[in-house]
Amino acid sequence: MARRRFHKKRKLPEDPVKVTIESFTHDGRGVAHVDGKAVFIDEALPGEELEFIYTDSRKDYAEGRVDSLFTESPDRGEAACEHFGRCGGCSFQHVKDEQQIVIKQGLLAEQFQRIGKVTISEFWEPLRGPHWGYRRKARMGVKYVAKKGRVLVGFRERRNQFLAEIESCKVMHPIIGEKLMELSAMIGLLSIKDKIPQIEVAIGDQDCVLAFRVLEPATDADKEVMRAFGKEHNISMCLQSKGPDTITPIEGEPEVMPTYALPDQGITFRFKPAMFTQVNYEINRKMVNRVMQEMNFTAQDRVLDLFCGLGNFTLPIATKAGHVVGIEGDQPLVNHAKENALLNNLSNVEFFAADLSKDVSDQAWARQKYNKVMLDPSRAGASEVLHNLKKWEPELVMYVSCNPSTLARDAGILVNDLGYTLVKAGVMDMFPQTGHVESIALFKK
Repeated sequence: MARRRFHKKRKLPEDPVKVTIESFTHDGRGVAHVDGKAVFIDEALPGEELEFIYTDSRKDYAEGRVDSLFTESPDRGEAACEHFGRCGGCSFQHVKDEQQIVIKQGLLAEQFQRIGKVTISEFWEPLRGPHWGYRRKARMGVKYVAKKGRVLVGFRERRNQFLAEIESCKVMHPIIGEKLMELSAMIGLLSIKDKIPQIEVAIGDQDCVLAFRVLEPATDADKEVMRAFGKEHNISMCLQSKGPDTITPIEGEPEVMPTYALPDQGITFRFKPAMFTQVNYEINRKMVNRVMQEMNFTAQDRVLDLFCGLGNFTLPIATKAGHVVGIEGDQPLVNHAKENALLNNLSNVEFFAADLSKDVSDQAWARQKYNKVMLDPSRAGASEVLHNLKKWEPELVMYVSCNPSTLARDAGILVNDLGYTLVKAGVMDMFPQTGHVESIALFKK
């Protein structure tokens, strides 16, 4: 029988260590070196001289937190949320609002150069929007803590699996972000208060839907408490017994399907609570407008939209292009995209389900030619599907990404392997106050 190997936890130095911060990580931590080992320090900015306390130490790197600050970066600002530092939802609140997106642009350029061996010679102006109250989709944790006599609702602590004890969330849309204590109190009245691990939050242009994951069925009394809360706060309350497809309204209540609109293209989307949509509607509208402007779609275009989701790009493209094909790995999303095409009276668009991390060359849609391609993959990127561009022969490729490192890797493939030229790239302030970077790049043959 094989023995389980236990890794002995290193004893951490207790005294503060003085360093100068050399650079920045993609998740908003300052980088210094002590005895040749990289140390990642929360809330530290490049150029700052400070003392830090170790919070963890591994073989190849260590982690720490600021203890004393001697010289401040001009980019440093005051965190607006009292829970910053404890709640793990945000990692950039110590940076001035207007500087956050500038820093993220620098990170994008650095990753393109280091990972993809591609230089960004021209940047788009960053797309900016609201810094607070912008978030409309989230999965919030729920935990009944008997010792505290209350239910915690929110996000995990920084670098910890425990839920943070917070009273509000300033980045969430206020219909939920300012009602965490009311939500906590309502759940505390339920017989199943210790059987609710999470809440799926979906806020549309007009409607808010909360889907409560329940490990045991709610009683009639529980449902009455939830129904009353929903009516008081104008929120549709749903229960989820298993997977996302089990989300249903509380008995007797109508199903509310949230919507969001792209006014400039005259498109409206309906979506279910657990379906992926962009969290920041204002930036999403500006992002779609940029794609439409830069790709200059005409009736002669045959366009392929990969990782298309609900059709966030597919449907607006279909208002201008001759024919559009959307490909998505999730069949329920594909079905819903088709429904949204019908809702918007678009007949020049097709949707197919396919796993784009695997060989798709035998599928009928993949054997056709497309002169323009749109990519909006998950954090894993799109490297597996890029070799198909040799067959499709698109003249333009627009790539939207939520992970600059995989975008940089794929830019290297497009430029160095497939012979495309990087025309422009840029960043979008989709996730202010967090380390997440939304970016966009245009490639031309």
